[in-house]
Amino acid sequence: MTDKTIVLAFSGGLDTSFCVPYLQERGWQVHTVFADTGGVDDEERTFIEQRAAELGVASHVTVDGGPAIWEGFVKPFIWAGEGYQAQYPLLVSDRYLIVDAALKRCDELGTRVIAHGCTGMGNDQVRFDLTVKSLGDYEIIAPIREIQKEHTEVRAYEQKYLEDRGFGVRAKQQAYTINENLLGLTMSGGEIDRWQAPGEGATGWCKPRAQWPQQPLQVRVGFKAGEAVSLDGARMPGHTMLAKLNALFAEYGVGRGIYTGDTTIGLKGRIIYEAPGLAALQTAHRALEEAVLSKHQNRFKPEVARKWVELVYEGFFHDPLKTDLEAFLASSQTTVNGEVVVETHGGSVTAVAIDSPHILSAKGATYAQAADWGVAEAEGFIKLFGMSSTLWAEVNRAS
Repeated sequence: MTDKTIVLAFSGGLDTSFCVPYLQERGWQVHTVFADTGGVDDEERTFIEQRAAELGVASHVTVDGGPAIWEGFVKPFIWAGEGYQAQYPLLVSDRYLIVDAALKRCDELGTRVIAHGCTGMGNDQVRFDLTVKSLGDYEIIAPIREIQKEHTEVRAYEQKYLEDRGFGVRAKQQAYTINENLLGLTMSGGEIDRWQAPGEGATGWCKPRAQWPQQPLQVRVGFKAGEAVSLDGARMPGHTMLAKLNALFAEYGVGRGIYTGDTTIGLKGRIIYEAPGLAALQTAHRALEEAVLSKHQNRFKPEVARKWVELVYEGFFHDPLKTDLEAFLASSQTTVNGEVVVETHGGSVTAVAIDSPHILSAKGATYAQAADWGVAEAEGFIKLFGMSSTLWAEVNRAS
């Protein structure tokens, strides 16, 4: 193996396509890895493989990342139940699994050099670089960051660079930056970056309102220890279930949003995101948790979840605190067992029925309907529960 061997995390898009000839012209023997974390069909997967061959890479491998992304991200994310800044469902967290696949290929080829197509403006560079640094002593080369030192209109430069060498660029890649995986889809660029209304071309998986089916959709999700394990009674691997939920709920436009976030590097980032399957899973899981966890668990858990989400968003996927938080989240899921029926008429999803042996219902009492305690007990509880505030009011009323 030559000492100029490099492994490039490859998606077939504009940025990583540019990286191949750029690295080759600097003497690198480029080996590409596509970590298939979902979101692409057989046609797209074939395109990516053909794109790598067209660009003249030394070798190309496709890795099935579905099981890894479910186990490594989706399961604890659903346990956490929070989005970044209460909205964004961390859809680019497949980056961490992509790095794992690329580093494994580095080890197979006997090289310690890895490349990625992240820009110097976004969060992905932080996620890639910190993960590489956490997992070993590797050299990182980032061609897009290098060309930004000399060119301000980076995408236009990349496109011309490829076209000058006889490589076409798909029209969709010229207008927007699009990321798709098992978790969902994100889209940025163009009018989205300018805080304008998205154009007709800014569409992904989710159907517009005019195309939503007339009949509502209901599905039943089964959970064991907080992990989704069945769909409408049929047990299946988690990544398979998420793919099915994506297809079902995208037809109803579920899980689409426009979001402006505080990025890791300090800029404001505005994107369109679509996560129909995760939206359905989060709704079902939260409804089950609300019924089976204690009041104190339900109150405290979001604090842990927000910190976990921040760590994952900002690139600290391998920080020991994340591991510690996941231990708490796993412990909280012991009784999160049962089935939840979720329903959509389009646009949003609601949990409409819950079945679990762990629902915390009192035998002799129903909220606002019936109680197995007396009036004196209720009045005594109110008196003691409000003692501090009542005393403050009595002492300070005269003044």
